[in-house]
Amino acid sequence: MRELTYAERAARGKADGLLILHHGRGQDETELLDLADALDRVHRLHVFIPRAPLSLPRQTGYRWFEVREIGYPEPATFHEAYEALCGFHDQTWQRTGIPPEQTVLAGFAMGCVMTYATGLGAGRPRPAGFIALSGAIPTVDGWAPDLESRTGMPVMIGHGRTDQTVRIEFAHRARSLLSDAGLDVTYCEFGGGHAIDQRAVGEAIQWMAGVV
Repeated sequence: MRELTYAERAARGKADGLLILHHGRGQDETELLDLADALDRVHRLHVFIPRAPLSLPRQTGYRWFEVREIGYPEPATFHEAYEALCGFHDQTWQRTGIPPEQTVLAGFAMGCVMTYATGLGAGRPRPAGFIALSGAIPTVDGWAPDLESRTGMPVMIGHGRTDQTVRIEFAHRARSLLSDAGLDVTYCEFGGGHAIDQRAVGEAIQWMAGVV
C-alpha cells in the first residue's frame, strides 16, 4: 500500500479530536491549511492533510484519480487512492490515539469525492461527520455507500449554484440520497462557482461546533 505525504497542524494542548482534509485536483497538502484555521480557529483539533498520490503531467499539483467524466472516477486509480487514503486514516487514528468517532473528514472537489468515499465506504469506521464541498458521491465499479450504518451521522454539503466544473445537480443528488437514508444533512447552496465560498465556510464553522 502506498504511503501518502501529508501536512500536519497540531492542536494547542490536548486535542479534542481530528480534522482530516482532502484537497482538490491540482492542489497539494498545503492548500487547505487556511481552511483548517478557519474551521478550527482556536486549534482544539489535530489537523492532517494528505497529498493525493498522482501528479499531473506537465502541471503542478496532484490528483486522487483519473476521470472519465465528472462523478465517474476511473476505477483502477480510484481504488488505488481509496486504499491508500483508508490506510492513512487508519494509521492516523492509531498514531494519535484519537478514534474515528472524534474525527471530522472534509474535502473540496476531487477531495470531496474522496471524503464521500471514505466517510461512507462499506466496512470503514463511522466518523463524527464530514464536510463535502463542491464534489460528488462517486459512481464507480467496486464501491458503494454504506448508508444503513451511517443513520443519524451529521453531514454538511456546500456547493455553488453556478459551478461549471461539478454541476449543482451532484449536490442535489447527494442531499436527497443522504437525507432519505436518515443522515443529518446540513445543506448550503451559494451563488458562486467552483470554489470554497465564505458562506459555506461560515456554515461549516457553525456545523463543526455541534459535531466535535
